[in-house]
Amino acid sequence: MQIWPAIDLLGGKCVRLQQGDYNRETVFADDPTTMAAQWKQAGTKYLHLVDLDGAKDGSQVNGDVIGRIVEQSGLECQVGGGIRSEETIVRLLELGLSRVIVGTRALRDPEWFAAMADKYPQQLVLGIDARNGMVATDGWLETSTTPAVALAKQVEQLSSAVAAIVYTDIARDGMLAGPNFEQLAEMQQATAIPVVCSGGVTSMSDIERLLEMQTHAAIVGRAIYDGHLDLASVLAVCPQS
Repeated sequence: MQIWPAIDLLGGKCVRLQQGDYNRETVFADDPTTMAAQWKQAGTKYLHLVDLDGAKDGSQVNGDVIGRIVEQSGLECQVGGGIRSEETIVRLLELGLSRVIVGTRALRDPEWFAAMADKYPQQLVLGIDARNGMVATDGWLETSTTPAVALAKQVEQLSSAVAAIVYTDIARDGMLAGPNFEQLAEMQQATAIPVVCSGGVTSMSDIERLLEMQTHAAIVGRAIYDGHLDLASVLAVCPQS
């Protein structure tokens, strides 16, 4: 199981939000490249980057710091947040990112997303953020009437070139309460696209259960910042390919 430590970017700083609430922010580093170096030293091969400014209003104000993280870390990085045009996809891939995550635009225009996935095979990830099983958009500020599983199935029918699905249960994100294993299992059963668990991964028992579920990958965030999880210990039981 791949492990992707998360670095959330807001105003150029490394922060964590609780349940996606921009008013519940904790700053962990003024220079996010220091966090990238720390997680690389712990042994990760991957980094999950989130542009919170982009997610909220579509602005790409963290491009410079994203570029520095990719260049200085040398790790395989993916990024999500406010990616709603081919121009943005191309710009991010040109920064050296391995994968680009699209959420809001994919919900609103699945055919466009599928066409982009076909054009950039295995480089686009479908970001599905769910609140009570329904897809949330615009930095989690809005909730749609589309079931998360329905969106996954629709995209799978449209394209076979999607690299993965990052599935986030908003209620669990940043709350150190464990993932929503039931909804994760439902998503895994609904699609052959590899599913990445995001939100609430807190303990080694969470990691062990995800391994038992044969989850493709897991994103770890607040737990490694607050010390509930030791990244090196997690990586010891999850050999990285």
